Parts: sequence; structure tokens; C-alpha cells
Amino acid sequence: MEMLLSTKGITICLFFFVLSLAAAIEIPLSVSQLPTITEQSHTQVAYPFDEDFTIKCEARGNPQPTFNWTKDGKPFNLSSDPRIVTSNNSGTFVIQNRGIINNFQGKYRCFASNVLGTAMSEEIELIVPSVPKFPKEKIEPLDVEHGDSVILHCNPPKGIPPLHIYWMNIDLQHIPQDERVSMSLKGDLYFANVEESDSRSDYCCFAAFPRLRTIVQKMPMTLKVSRLKHANDSGSPNAAVTKANFIKERKPKLLIPPESAGSSSSVTVIKGGVLLLECIAEGLPTPHLSWVKVTENMPKDEPETENFGKMLKIDQVTAADEGTYQCTASNPMGRARHEFHVRVEEPPQWLKKPEGGVYSVGANLVLLCEAIGNPEPSIQWKLNGMPIDGRTFRGRVSTREISLTNLQLQDSAVFQCEATNKHGTILASANVNVLNIAPLILTPDEENYATVVGYSAFLHCDIFASPAADVRWTKDDSIEPLSTFHYELNKNGTLEIRDAKKEDSGSYACWASNSVGKRAITANLDIRDATKLVVTPKNPRVLKSHSILLKCQAEYDSHLKHSFKLSWRKDGDELPVNSTEGGRIILDRDTLFISSVLLEDQGVYRCVASTALDSAEAETQLIVLDVPDPPEDLQLSENQNRSVRLSWKAGASHNSPVNESIIEFEENRWEPERWQELSRVPGNDTTALLSLAPYVNYQFRVVSVNAVGRSQPSTPSLRYATPPAAPDKNPENIRVEASEPNEMVMKWEPLKPMERNGPGLEYKVSWRQRGVETDWNEELVKKHSLSVRNVPTFVPYEIKVQAVNNLGSGPEPNITIGYSGEDIPDAAPSGVSVEVVNSTLVKVFWFGIPRDRVRGHLRGYKVSWWRTRSMLDGKRHHPEKHFLTFVGDRNSGMIPGLEPFSEFHLTVLAFNSRGDGPESSPVVFETPEGVPEQPRFLRILNFDKDSVTLSWGLPKKANGHLTGYILQYQIINETHEVGAVSNVSIANHSALSWRLAGLSPSTKYKFYIKACTAKGCGKAATEEGLTLAQGSKGSGRISDAVKPTPKFQPSEALEPGTEYTIRLVTKNWVDNNSIFEDVIETRGRAYAGIYEGISTQGWFIGLMCAIALLTLLLLTICFVRRNKGGKYSVKEKEDLHPDPEAQSIKDEIFGEYSDSDEKPLKGSLQSLNGDIKATGSADSLVDYGEGEHGMFNEDGSFIGAYSGSKEKGSVESTGSSTATFPLHA
Repeated sequence: MEMLLSTKGITICLFFFVLSLAAAIEIPLSVSQLPTITEQSHTQVAYPFDEDFTIKCEARGNPQPTFNWTKDGKPFNLSSDPRIVTSNNSGTFVIQNRGIINNFQGKYRCFASNVLGTAMSEEIELIVPSVPKFPKEKIEPLDVEHGDSVILHCNPPKGIPPLHIYWMNIDLQHIPQDERVSMSLKGDLYFANVEESDSRSDYCCFAAFPRLRTIVQKMPMTLKVSRLKHANDSGSPNAAVTKANFIKERKPKLLIPPESAGSSSSVTVIKGGVLLLECIAEGLPTPHLSWVKVTENMPKDEPETENFGKMLKIDQVTAADEGTYQCTASNPMGRARHEFHVRVEEPPQWLKKPEGGVYSVGANLVLLCEAIGNPEPSIQWKLNGMPIDGRTFRGRVSTREISLTNLQLQDSAVFQCEATNKHGTILASANVNVLNIAPLILTPDEENYATVVGYSAFLHCDIFASPAADVRWTKDDSIEPLSTFHYELNKNGTLEIRDAKKEDSGSYACWASNSVGKRAITANLDIRDATKLVVTPKNPRVLKSHSILLKCQAEYDSHLKHSFKLSWRKDGDELPVNSTEGGRIILDRDTLFISSVLLEDQGVYRCVASTALDSAEAETQLIVLDVPDPPEDLQLSENQNRSVRLSWKAGASHNSPVNESIIEFEENRWEPERWQELSRVPGNDTTALLSLAPYVNYQFRVVSVNAVGRSQPSTPSLRYATPPAAPDKNPENIRVEASEPNEMVMKWEPLKPMERNGPGLEYKVSWRQRGVETDWNEELVKKHSLSVRNVPTFVPYEIKVQAVNNLGSGPEPNITIGYSGEDIPDAAPSGVSVEVVNSTLVKVFWFGIPRDRVRGHLRGYKVSWWRTRSMLDGKRHHPEKHFLTFVGDRNSGMIPGLEPFSEFHLTVLAFNSRGDGPESSPVVFETPEGVPEQPRFLRILNFDKDSVTLSWGLPKKANGHLTGYILQYQIINETHEVGAVSNVSIANHSALSWRLAGLSPSTKYKFYIKACTAKGCGKAATEEGLTLAQGSKGSGRISDAVKPTPKFQPSEALEPGTEYTIRLVTKNWVDNNSIFEDVIETRGRAYAGIYEGISTQGWFIGLMCAIALLTLLLLTICFVRRNKGGKYSVKEKEDLHPDPEAQSIKDEIFGEYSDSDEKPLKGSLQSLNGDIKATGSADSLVDYGEGEHGMFNEDGSFIGAYSGSKEKGSVESTGSSTATFPLHA
């Protein structure tokens, strides 16, 4: 058996000590003992609606007690009336509610007796109430005059309290009560003076008895109020009433207490009860009642007055309420007084009650009995329910004490002490049991106990013995009693083992002995491991609306797993197991998950684990972080024209301190409902002195900021309007914008609305020509610009702009220099000359125009040029004008991208913001020869095992007189590695084909062809091909010329069953698109005759042509994909012939270019870069143009039209990608 023990050893010890005391008093029923009353009734009411009434009396004792009753002090036989029902071994009886039961009313007492003595109960009063009724009577009407005093008597019938009395009319409407009309405690209705409105015939008194569930009504009473009989009837009614009142006016007279009681009376009240003092007076005008305590001040808690001041009520009366109270009834005619002498009495109460017990033979006995009360109670001793006869009693008896010496077994008895005064009787009983028995061990033998390490263990050994027994404990096989500090023996025999350890497990024995005998029991103790808990995370800080998972990790003894329970608590309140708040909080044994954390989730979360033996708990504090609550209670103080102090109360910071407070303002004149930041203060400050602008109707609010974020804005403050003032500043960013040559437009940034400082804002503009002694010109304007006409062209002016409003002017403004409107330059640059740098680049020089001829801010110069004729063929060209812009005041610039070997014209002009000036006279210059462009194509016409015939096209642009070609070739192996480059110089500039011999059979070659002038060779065109294998037939011939009109050409003298390659080319071999090729095989002789009959038919010939065309198309696509040439680096060979005119131009700066035929510079520069890179130049287009945005021509033609080869350091084929000969034999 495992027993749950508390962790608090001391608490457990005290708990069991109290139990031990109770056990010492409680004598086991197996031991002979005196009767003891265990249950009894008290005052009992026999309600008429109850079926029966039970009078209880139960007692215990050994031998079993017998019961007797007395009624009103006389023996009462329970069998005397058949309506009384009794039970065996019980003193309780039941009276059945049949017939008249009034004779059962009285005071009963129960006596329980056995051979050792008699126990007596307290008196039990049975009340048999009668049904309350008002007597049937005829009540005569009351006829009174106006102003008289009247009492309507109720005289309610007797009944069980409480009694409630109501005065109502026949319609059950309450009679209104006030100072003039009120009801006394006895239920009578008092009229201090009557009025005619009091006349009615249905004054009814109702008496309610709640305990009896009864309300009874008295017969209605009639009250007639008439005018004064001696009033002058001839006068007006009001006059009669007034006269009557004057005659009836009288000073107050007390009706309760009546005058017959004298000026004072005595009142007795029970301590702890309610004191009610009543004064009711009659008189006209209606008297007013007041109360005062004469002997001393009223109690600290001012007593209540009820019934319109006519009753003084004091609850829970104490001795301090004793004294003399005076009531005073007063009106203008006089006053009446009465004194109440209040005496506080109390029924008997025990100071000391006699206490019985178990006594051994030879012991001495002293019983004490003391009681207090007012009046002082009398004390009477009884023995076994009978008064003690001092003559026969061997002990000594006094009022407060009974004593006996050398007790013997026959001295066992029940002693009763009764204390009585006029307010009641109290009874105390003391059972004196004189016993001589061996120890009885009430705890079962072989009891099993268990506790956990670190807790206290309690092994019980409840003993009853007389004389008292000696108790000792032993462990296991030891006979030595346990006596170390680790063990403690309580008075009731329980062994406490403090701070239990594993080694405390074992078997224990409890030994009890006295002079009569000896007893022993054994107890077994097991020590379990203590339960341990850890909650993670520890004291987490979580942002509001985020989630948190709390986990409770538990360790407990395996023997306790069936009793292990786990629960969660928040701030001491247990959380339900099922999820709460729609699944937001989910509790699952050892985990607690909270999603969308709220502020109210903050608190201490405790995980509580319990087993049959111990409990443990671990806690963590969840801290919820959130933005601060908005500040509150904004107050303005220290009001000044330009400042005010704002104070506020900080809102809750929600566990993240406020870093700063942002003060915002809103004004309703310029930008209503728009909040703007005004100031920031550190987080701990809750006040700030705000600098304000004039003429603004401010409203402020505060936003608090912490690490989580910004709070909601506070409720806005009251508005605060600052008075207007003169401006504090003048406009800024004053400038002059030219629109016309003889006009000056002055502009500035207007003042912001918050900078106006007052109404009527205007701008005072002042200007005068710089360097000329003259007065300032002034003008007031409301807008933020001013245009002045008829001024000299481009002349400097001193300008001032000052802010002005109705209250004055702003500070003295600063002077700004601006120029009047510009005009286009009226002079052209002079001394224009051209220095040729190379075949595509020249440098231009000129002399700038005088500053006074610019007539504005010089923006730069524009150089324009156009090609007039080619030096190669002498042809004239339509002028296509190009220009470059050079920004700033300069006198030279580079012109790139020119056509080599050409004649050009060139002009220069100056320009300003207004426009372009006149051009200079054209200058003529010529560009020298350059290297040619790449040949149009390179093709393989014929092939053999050791030779190949190549053809190529002329360069697109020769850029000079062609001097010949350079033919290069190199071997390409299967891994696309290249061999050494071989060169062939072709001096004939008109040659467009070449047969190249000495090649290796069945080898793949790459061929390059470059055109050359006196200045060098250009870029190469490339092609790849494969020579035939040894023994292959590769011979061929060129047939006669074919006219363009026929769609077919017969070829004769072919061998049957032989494969031929057929090629159709133009006669000059230069048109890349004219090449056609196909592979055919002639048929054998055996099939020749089959087609002889239809070969000459037209339809057959057409069909064959269509099939041939489709076949050629498919073969062409196939060969394109199969034999497309690749890219191979031959940079080292291309550099053999650099452009002799190329030179470094790194330090030159080109202008900005545009032309009219949309041929941009990009391609030319790429070609130029190809030339320049041979000498290491790294210049790009950016190096040649200056300008704010490149300043290309309006159509954007500077970029795009010069796009050319993408090649950089590699050779790329620019011809057809189709193979010109088959790669198989």
C-alpha cells in the first residue's frame, strides 16, 4: 500500500499530531466506556404542513446505552402516545402530525445510560404553533377633525417570528408613509396630524408569518377627516382650513413611548443582538425626530435611523453601546424628549468547560467549570444526570471545581456542569473513564509505506492504553530503538523519518508496553526516486502574434508511472486539457502550444506533476513583447509665442522599454489632417519644450517607439494657435531663366506654408545691373516668379528676393547674380585647319569666338563634315552631313570613322543655350589610302587528292588601289587542332581564283584570303575543305556556257553506273549565291531501254524537275548541318600584316558624332579598333566623345549603323557555310 505524503514534513507532522490527539480522546468501542451524546436536536418547530416531527438523540458507549426522556423536567414515556415512533438502540423518536398535537409542546431532555454512567443532552424545545387569525370584529369608523392625531391599531395575532406587517388598501396598494404617517414596531399606524386626503374606508392591516407560510388580514377600517366644526363657513374654503390649522397647531407630544412612561425608560438588549429604540410623536406642524447619546458619543459607526428618523437601530450590539439615548421631537411650537437607558446583557458563555478523559487506577481528578454572563450565571454540577449529593459523594465539590483522588474503576461516571441566567442555560459534560488495560495497537500489522528520496516518511502506530504505554521503534533485525536525529517519535506513536534516503528502506517494528501488557506490529518502507521537472524554454520573450511552445520534461520513478499525472497552470489557475479559444492554446500532456500570442497570455506558467507519493513543479515566465500602448493625457503648459511645453503619460511598454517618443503635429490652415513629425525625445522623457512657427493652429500627438515598433498615436492634444509674426527667412534657389533675348525671368522657391509666419505673404523683388551705379528696381509679387522685359542681352544683374507679410519683412536678403536672356552667337570660329592622323581619323583645330560675340553661356562647338568624292574612282557623292559636338570652351577635336581615300569638306560653329551660331568657311581635306575590307567570300571550286582550286570575291570596300592578295592555309586534324600557316602571295590584283597544289590527300584544310593595298592587308575570308583520298576519281571539266533561259541542260559522254558531282556556277565566279552543286550516279546499260520511250515526254520531264528541286533542297539543308566550318584561332597569323597607318590615339579626345544617313560610328570604330589593336591602342568610343549625354544626332544614328565584324583576335568565315565539295570519294 502506497500512501501520499506531503513534501512539507512539519506540516505533515502537525497534521498527524492533531489526529493523534483526537485518537487519544476517542476510546475504541471494544473498550468499556461511558455513554457519550453524539447527536441531538435543538429548538424544533412543529409546522402544521409537516407530516411529522423528529426529536433526535444518539449516543455511543460500551455497553450499548439505553435512553430515557423527560418533558418539562418530568419523566416522559415514549410509549404513552401511539403517534410516537421509536427505533432500537436509539433515543430518537418521531411524532406523527395527526390530530391535536398541542400537548407535545414543551422542553425535552434525553438521558443515555449504561452500567458505567449516564449522559445527558441539552434541553430541546418543541414549539407547536397555532394558526394565526385576526378576530372577526366590527370596527367603528373614526371621525376626526383636520389636524388631529390618530392611531389605527393592528393588534396582530401571535405566531412564529419573524412577523411582517403591512398597511394597504383594498386594492393591495401600500399606504404611503412619511414623517407625518408611519407604522410602529408593533404594527400600529400613527398619524402625527391628519389631513382631508387621509379619509378612506379601506385601511387594512396585513400580518405575514413567512415560516408558517401564512398572511392574515384585519377587517378594513374607516377614517373620516372633516373640517374644524367652529370654522367660519361663510369664508372661503382656504381661509377655513388656515384658521383650523391655526387653532390645531400644537407642540409635539410623544405617543411612543407614551407620556405615562415618564421622561425615561429602561431597555435591555442581548449582546450581539439588534437594538431598536422607537419614538413616535404627534403635533402640528409635523414634528421632526432626532437622536443623541447622552452619556457619551455615539458609536464610531453611526447608527442607522429608520422609519423616517423615528427608530434608532444598532446591529451587533456590544458593551460599548450601553448608555442613555435621547430622542427629541420638535416643531416650531416646541419640543418633547424621552431618554432610553440601555443595558446590554448576555446569556452564559463558557470560560472553562470540564474535560473528561481516560484515567488509570490511582490517578487524581480535577474538573473545572467557569462561565460568564449578565446577569452572572449560576453553576450546578450533576453526576450521571442527577444533582450531586455532597453527603454521598466521596470527592470535593465547589462552585467551579470537582476533585477526586486515588481513582478506582468504580469512579467512572459522566459529570455535567450547567450554567444558567435569565437569558439561557448552557451544558457541558465530562466523561471520566477509569481503565486498567494492556496496550491496544489500532494500526494494522504489516502495513506497507512508501515515500520518495528527500521527503519525510511517517510510520503510524496508533495506541490506546491505560496506564499510558511506552512506545519504541526498531529497524530490521536490530533490537536497539531508533534514536538519532534522522528519526523522530511523535506523541501519538508515529515514527517520522526525515529526509528519507534509499538506505532507509526496510522493515520496522513498533513496540508498546505498560504495566498490564505488551504489544507490537511491523511496518515495511520503500524509498522511491523523486519526481523532477524542467520547463523549456526558460522565461521566453515572445513578440505578440507570434507562437510559443513550452515543453515540460519529467523524470519519475518507474514504480509510480501508473499514478503519474501532469497538468499546467497559469498564474495559479489550472489550464484545461482540451484546446481552448478555438485551438489557439493547445495543451497536450507535456507540451503547451500558444499560437498568435496575446498580451493576456503573459504570466507564470507552471508545470505540475504528481504521483501517489510526491509532487513537483517547474515554472517559466512568458514575457510578451509588443509595441507600447499609446501615450495618454497630453497637457500643454508654458505657453509662449514660439514655444509650448507638451507633457504626457507614457503607456505600457509591454516589456520592451521605450527608446524614444515622436512628437507629431497637425495644423488646420494649410494641410489639415496631415500629421508631420516635429520632434523626438529620449524614451524616458515624458515632456518636451516644442519650438513652434508663428501663425499656425497646432494640434499635437505622441507616438512611442520601442524595439518592437511604433505605438498607435495618442489622442490629440487641445489645439494651440501661435500668433502671426514677420517672416523669418527669404526664398531660396533664386535663379534667372532665359526665354527671350531681351527678357529676364527671375524665379525662386516659394516659402512653405509653415514658413509664412502670417497672412498676406508677398515677395519683394529687387534688381539692378551689375557694375552700374543705379538705384534698385523693386516690385512686390505674390507668385514665385517675375519677368522683366526690354533688358540688354546677356547682362549680369544683382537680384534680391525678400519675403513680406502683413506683420513685416523678412531678414535682409542675399544678393544673387543672374544674367538676362541669351541670343545665338553672331560670329563663326576662325583659323579652322585639319591634321590627318590616318585614313579614318583627323584632328581639327580652330580659334574660338570672342566672349562678347557668344551672347550667352558658351556651351561648346560643333564640327560638321561631309564626303564629296572618292579618290579611288573619282565619283562625286551626294553630301551626307555628319557632326560632332565638343562641350565647353576648346579649340580642337578628333573626328573618327572617316572613309579612307576620300575628299571631305568640314565646318565649325559655336553654340550656346539659345542655339547655334554661324558656320565657318568649309575646309577641304583628303584621307589617305587604307587597308581593304574582307573579301566578300572564299569558295572551293575544284578539288583533287593533292590540290584545290579556290575562288573569292572582291572586297566590299577596297579603301585604295588593290596591289594583290595573300592566300594562307593550314591543316586541321580530327581534334580541331591547327597546324602551321603557309602563305601564298598573289601579285595580280585582278585575280579572283587560284589553284593550290602540293596538298596532302584525304586531309582537312582551312584557307584564308586577304586583299591588300599599299597600306597593308585587310581581314581574311575563310573556308574549310577535305582533299580526296589516294586513287579517288576527282577529275572534272567545265562544260560549255549555258544560257540563262533553258531550265535543263543535257550532259553526254558519261559512264554508266558512275557517281558524278554536278556544279553550276556563274561565269565570273564571284556571285556567292549562284553556286549550285549535286551528286548523281548514272544508271547501268541494262536499264537504259526502259526509259527510252518516255524520256522525251513533256510531263515526265516536268515531274523529274520538281523531284530534282526538292531533292536539292533537302541535300542542301543536310550538308549545311553536316559540314559547317568552325572557328579557329589564327590571331598570330593575322598580325603578320598590320595596318601601317594605325597609331595610338589614347590621349586624343573625340567629339560627339552624328550623320545624316544613319551610318553610325560603331562599326567604323570596331574596324578602327581592329587596326589600332595591332599597335596596342585601347581607345574606345567613350574616349572620343565628350558631352553631358553623348549628344548624338536627334535620330540616334550615332549608334548602330557602323556595326560590323564581331571578331576580336580570331578569324571567322563570312562566306557560305555549305560545303563546296563532297567529303567522300
